[in-house]
Amino acid sequence: MDTPTFDLRPTTTPTADNVRDEILAAPGFGQYFSDHMVHVRWTQAEGWHGAELRPYGPLTFDPASPVLHYAQEIFEGLKAYRHADGSVWGFRPERNAARFRQSADRLALPRLDDATFLESLRVLVEKDAAWVPTPRDASEECSLYLRPFMIANGRFLGVKPAAEVDYYLIASPAASYFKGAGKPVSIWLSSRYNRAAPGGTGFAKTGGNYAASLIAQQEAIDHGCDQVAFLDAAENKWVEELGGMNLFFVYADGRLVTPALTGTILEGVTRDSILTLARDLDLTPEERPISIDEWRDGVASGDIVEVFACGTAAVITSIGRLMSADETIDSPAGNDISQRLRTRLLDIQYGRAEDTHGWMTRLA
Repeated sequence: MDTPTFDLRPTTTPTADNVRDEILAAPGFGQYFSDHMVHVRWTQAEGWHGAELRPYGPLTFDPASPVLHYAQEIFEGLKAYRHADGSVWGFRPERNAARFRQSADRLALPRLDDATFLESLRVLVEKDAAWVPTPRDASEECSLYLRPFMIANGRFLGVKPAAEVDYYLIASPAASYFKGAGKPVSIWLSSRYNRAAPGGTGFAKTGGNYAASLIAQQEAIDHGCDQVAFLDAAENKWVEELGGMNLFFVYADGRLVTPALTGTILEGVTRDSILTLARDLDLTPEERPISIDEWRDGVASGDIVEVFACGTAAVITSIGRLMSADETIDSPAGNDISQRLRTRLLDIQYGRAEDTHGWMTRLA
């Protein structure tokens, strides 16, 4: 499809430079937002139309809008990185575009074509390029987090796919997701709740998956943990993923194992990238089922030498401890595969290493 033309309606009250600079000095994660947003409209009669960039601001919904009642919505998450020469780049945005379509199919929403998805990123990042933080050195992680999302709209109460849909893109300057980036985190193993079930929406990036995980995440926090891990819903024995990240297990013989995609696990872009980068470190990647028993026994025997999680927001984070109501499994200390993978990935994203896989796309 041809690249669409976006109507540009910039804000007349942009954030003052000194205020923006203060925000970029300590942005946190998902707390502040850039000056603009993107919007594209879809109706059954006209398809996608009305592509525009406009000032960031509140949305207006009819109380009978179906997204408020039936949660027909999807979203994505990716980052824009500033390189040393001042240019701004996205990491594998075409993968996010593809996953966005998969999610749309599952939630009975219209597909957004790659050209519109990618151009929306370029238009917003180019306009709000000043909101992309500049790392002070190689140890600082900062970026412009991009959140595309699609919602059912209109005015009706009835369980059926919406006839009106809106696509939006907003941007938020971000530092590390976890405090002390790269330091091991503690994980709570949920025994009462499941994240997804066969035939459900586990592979889709939709808000309902995350809403269902919040009570388990709160349980993790109540037990002093940073995140929650879920087992499968059928047998309650197979490791799936965390509340918002994929899992990896490093074995002493050089295998790098991650749970296979079965329709209940999100197909992470970082996950897929790690499977490729593993070969650069002479690791043997495997995608297969792994049980909680194998996790426990592997750590005890020394077969599993490291466990880590990954995702767009948190990048790669080592897991130091798995806790449950019945036991505690401490991950081995002193292994650095996750850190080596993390460094390799970040160096590509920030332009410090050659992009031999063709993953980076210039946005501004």
